[in-house]
Amino acid sequence: MSQKAPFRLTPGRALGILALFALNAVTAADQSVKIQGLIKQRSGPAMILQTADSPKLIVLLTDKTKVSQLQGLLKARKKDMSMAALIPGLAVEIEASYDDQRQLVADSVKFKGNDLKDAQAIQAGLHETKMQAQQNSEELQRQNAELQAHNEALEKQQRDLTAHQQELNSQQQKIASNKAAIAAALARFGQLDDYYILDELTIRFGNGKVEIEPQYKPQLLELAQKAKTIDSYMVQIIGYASSSGSAALNQKLSEDRANNIANFLIQDGYIPLTNMLAPGAMGESRQVGDDKTAEGQAENRRVVIRILQNKGIAGLQTVTR
Repeated sequence: MSQKAPFRLTPGRALGILALFALNAVTAADQSVKIQGLIKQRSGPAMILQTADSPKLIVLLTDKTKVSQLQGLLKARKKDMSMAALIPGLAVEIEASYDDQRQLVADSVKFKGNDLKDAQAIQAGLHETKMQAQQNSEELQRQNAELQAHNEALEKQQRDLTAHQQELNSQQQKIASNKAAIAAALARFGQLDDYYILDELTIRFGNGKVEIEPQYKPQLLELAQKAKTIDSYMVQIIGYASSSGSAALNQKLSEDRANNIANFLIQDGYIPLTNMLAPGAMGESRQVGDDKTAEGQAENRRVVIRILQNKGIAGLQTVTR
């Protein structure tokens, strides 16, 4: 049976072992990193730091990452903390190492108690500021919405005012046009009471009589024929009575006499109704004879028939011709 030779540490083997330990130490030193910085943001397992060398350094947190708070005057005591304490604004010291994908993974995270209070105060202030900013933003949005609604209302009022003004201008134009038309009509027809008397005939009646005596009928027919030769003629008939008897009776007599003359001119003289003025009854007014005598009373029992032409219409015809 053979025996193993005892292990001997030769100078060559000693140098090899020392070289191996040195290589492992260098490798371990290369993998371990110490970082000091300020937490800027947390996103899932990633913690973004601001350091002296980088404004945005990403360090990953894992379930094995130890979080502790340094307490005491000399910061010699450690208090284990939850990762929830790692809030933005907190100054931290991190020991980390690179994983296979060359990502920094935190082995431990340390921070001072005062730094946590400061970070919490900052977060509270930021939260308050954020809430105030949000409220200000909401208030600004509300004011903008009200301003927009107000502007839209003003624009609508302006459009309505413009439309109203246009309508008012249109109405004023119509009123002005109507006034001009009325003024022209008044200028033309304002003279309807101013007639040219182109012919006149007086018919006498017996005392208390309203019938037309035969000798006057040819004269009436001749007057009707003459009237028809005149452009735009009108026939005026006015009846009168003497003062003998009551005023009511005399009024009735003058009316009946005028109506009988009108009916004769219409029926026998073929004067259109459109060319007849309404017969007038003057009763015993406007006496032309002395009612104290029989001759004067006979003169007052009369109907006056006139052929008229309006001066305004006659003027238009003259201009047209």
